[in-house]
Amino acid sequence: MREEEIERLRGVVRDCVTKHLYTSAIFFADKVAAFTNDPADIYMQAQALFLGRHYRRAFHLLNASKIVLRDLQFRYLAAKCLEELKEWDQCLSMLGEAKVDEDGNVVMYLDKDCEDHEINISSAICFLRGKAYEALENRAQARLWYKAAIKADPLCYEALECLIQNHMLTCEEESKLISSLQFGSEDGWLSSFYSCLIKKYEKENVVEAKFRDLENESCQNDKSDPSFMRTLKSNTDLLACKAEYYHQCGEYQKCFELTSVLLEKDPFHLKSTLVHLAAAMELGHSNELYIMAFNLVKDYPQKALSWYAVGCYYYCIKKYDVSRRYFSKATSLDATFPPAWIGYGNAYAAKEEDDQAMSAYRTAARLFPGCHLPALYIGMECMRTHSYKLAEQFFLKAKETCPSDPLVYNELGVVAYHMQEYKKAVWWLEKTLALIPNSLSEMWEPTVVNIAHAYRKLKMYREAISYYEKALVLSTRSLSTYAGLAYTYHLQDDYSTAITYYHKALWLKPDDQFCTEMLSWALVDESRRGIDHILEQQ
Repeated sequence: MREEEIERLRGVVRDCVTKHLYTSAIFFADKVAAFTNDPADIYMQAQALFLGRHYRRAFHLLNASKIVLRDLQFRYLAAKCLEELKEWDQCLSMLGEAKVDEDGNVVMYLDKDCEDHEINISSAICFLRGKAYEALENRAQARLWYKAAIKADPLCYEALECLIQNHMLTCEEESKLISSLQFGSEDGWLSSFYSCLIKKYEKENVVEAKFRDLENESCQNDKSDPSFMRTLKSNTDLLACKAEYYHQCGEYQKCFELTSVLLEKDPFHLKSTLVHLAAAMELGHSNELYIMAFNLVKDYPQKALSWYAVGCYYYCIKKYDVSRRYFSKATSLDATFPPAWIGYGNAYAAKEEDDQAMSAYRTAARLFPGCHLPALYIGMECMRTHSYKLAEQFFLKAKETCPSDPLVYNELGVVAYHMQEYKKAVWWLEKTLALIPNSLSEMWEPTVVNIAHAYRKLKMYREAISYYEKALVLSTRSLSTYAGLAYTYHLQDDYSTAITYYHKALWLKPDDQFCTEMLSWALVDESRRGIDHILEQQ
């Protein structure tokens, strides 16, 4: 057969692959390889077999060729076949011996020459090695190899996604990794995009500037030639990052509105779906959760996210036992899905089943070392059982993992208050307010009230009154604020003002025992002072 005919058959194979006619591709690739015995044609045949899901046959073909030991592409495809067959030890063996240090630097593979638009093979091999270690539940090694993959080639996005979604790195480690990546001169936008993907606890103006710079970068280009960057302003992935940030800031309504728009545009964007579920949970939108769960189970019955959504619905309507079953099903489908483990623990905690809740949180802490939430929730459980010293240890551990989440500092302040360490409580709670990324909202009203309570305990009444008044600006329907303000004025012997605020507190909750009793005492004190004043005049 002439070379032109062979080349035409190669074109037929490529066309069959493009049209997903894999059986045809396998048939013609086999004939080309038989005619030429060329390594490139053998590789093309193996790739056609892989795409047609004939993994064992593809592996046998590659393994039978001597080239598999010399060519990284052959070795990588053979390892991919073993990945699909779930033969993880053999997969690692096929990839060969290699070492990686704590910073993700590999000493084994030499970079193969590749085009600028290609991901180099050593990065792909590092990523596959990470997947194999993760499947073998060696998450420490998986973390190192994922770091090696993204460092070998910043275009290997999948490695970064595994590190972020599986919470393998702390906030500090994520930032350090992104800053260490060697981006090409034309990939400045990618560096900005990656920085938007990681945990975002900076001040609002800093994060918003990141999003704005990324959206507007195309303004620097020739306007007569619209660039790729112009489309990122409405890019679903970027807007999903923004929604995630809104959720993190406690702006749940804003988050919900944005994810609703995103899901109209792309109903199957799963990252947006997860954030949408979280916002709907916070807002108590049970109908929305029901519809989302129904559609997800119909479209993705084998995905953990679908059954997690069902668990969220039942949790929202306070059927905690039922929600727990569905969270458990989500963890059995995907043991590396963090929200399901947290939901599972919360469902137990809602029923005050401490031991089971702690067990779920500890599992989450072990599986997701970069996530501070399990330690935070364990601390909350300890605080609920009055184990304040132990709770403080877990909160400090959460702070070590994520030093910029204001919620962690809030809990440290609350536990210090319970241990009657009021100065420390004030310090932690004021630090909380300083770390809040945006302006104070009603969500942080309890923190402001707690600072006021701590100042009152320290007998610093002027400061206490100042914080109570700040709390009233955030919410005018808080019994705790009115009661605290009334009691502070009462302690200063300003009985008339105290009486006014006791009345306001009782208007919100007429049967409140503390306010009822203290109002009686304030009235007695006020009348006694009036009598004393009359006697003095006589």
